[in-house]
Amino acid sequence: MKRLALAAALFALPAIAAAQAPPPAAKVDAERLFSGRWLEIGRTPMWITDGCVAGATNYERRADGKVAVRDTCEMGAPGGKEKAIAGTGRFLDPGSNAKLRVNYPFFITWDYWILDRDPDYRWFIASDPKLKRIFLYAREVPSPAERQALVDRAKALGYDVTKMEFPATR
Repeated sequence: MKRLALAAALFALPAIAAAQAPPPAAKVDAERLFSGRWLEIGRTPMWITDGCVAGATNYERRADGKVAVRDTCEMGAPGGKEKAIAGTGRFLDPGSNAKLRVNYPFFITWDYWILDRDPDYRWFIASDPKLKRIFLYAREVPSPAERQALVDRAKALGYDVTKMEFPATR
């Protein structure tokens, strides 16, 4: 009986692993996505963003093919004191340009996978490879209906959207 239970468990492991696998990253035009300012519309709560509102990420392509990344937010309320961290990103998938590894100070490294994006590059959804953290970005503050469409898309990609927070934007 124990062997039968063990065999059943071993056969179930690939199915469980497949169910937890992140969705494939979307191919992106690096010049369009990784340039300029993006507003953070929604995110997974983290200690580093406690009290942060009006979040944004600024991307600048460098001549060496890397990406300068500057993440900012304002503390407490829009217009509050700015909190910022800058890093350097490199593509883990040259050609597709949907997987960016950013090295920040103090040996902090984050991998961002672009899971989905607007064809006109008005918004994108990024996550870590294990789909534990998710970020919704847009070029402009979305309407409530547009924001809900982004949340619905994140849910369709397999993310538990009940864990998300939506800090004030400006």
